[in-house]
Amino acid sequence: MQILGLIVVGLIIGALARLIKPGRQRLSIVATLLLGVVGALIGGVVASLLGTGDIFELNVIGFIVAVIAAVLLIGVAEGLSGGRNRAVR
Repeated sequence: MQILGLIVVGLIIGALARLIKPGRQRLSIVATLLLGVVGALIGGVVASLLGTGDIFELNVIGFIVAVIAAVLLIGVAEGLSGGRNRAVR
């Protein structure tokens, strides 16, 4: 059940991160989901290190850190894929 919850939360975090990040992102729904899940895991680890809860526990600090991490990850993913697209043109 935790995996399903992580997928749902990851999709929500990835979608929020795409809404927050300015400009048009050329990422698929799967890429959004994966970046959201990684952001959620990063947020959980940071919240756990701060002592606000368990890594898989949903809390405000973990959610905020997860969205920020996902926005940064989307920027990195865009930079990596954008560099390849520019070289081909």
